[in-house]
Amino acid sequence: MVTSTTLQRAKRADALRNYEQILTVAKEAFAEDGPDASLEEIARRAGVGVGTLYRHFPTRFALQEAVLRDGIEELAAKADELLDAPSPGEALAQWLRAQLLNDSRNHGLGAAVVASMPEWNNSGSCQRMTASAAALLARAQAAGEVRSDIDAPSLLHLVHGIALAHQHAPDTVRAEKLLAIMLDGLRP
Repeated sequence: MVTSTTLQRAKRADALRNYEQILTVAKEAFAEDGPDASLEEIARRAGVGVGTLYRHFPTRFALQEAVLRDGIEELAAKADELLDAPSPGEALAQWLRAQLLNDSRNHGLGAAVVASMPEWNNSGSCQRMTASAAALLARAQAAGEVRSDIDAPSLLHLVHGIALAHQHAPDTVRAEKLLAIMLDGLRP
């Protein structure tokens, strides 16, 4: 016998499947077409209607942030681990390299979101990234390994800018070289 509870569970499983499928397709679409990939095309490729996409992700920004969320959580966990590293300056540098790699894997989506979306500053993801950067930066500054006149948001904007400038370049060596120059500039 099918009960309303059974139907609700089936719906939830179906909704979860749709959510995951939309995210999978959105990652591919943003990688191929950039942050302005067609939401209608994402819905079509995911096998759902546009209404279903908008029920899960009411705005383009909500979908973009969801695509980025796993990487942001990984970076936050890495920052937490690095807070115990013996060299605070190297810990910050290692985390910024991971940030650049994450941005590169997302083909500039993170940098584009940061650069173009005012909602980003109020999002939980932005606050999580800023808190991670601030903790590592404060530790490095207290150790005298990083200059005191830079703040976490500026630091993140610099890394995102490097990633954005190289989003279409298949060679990450140049982006890493620019990051190395930036890191040199952080020394007191």
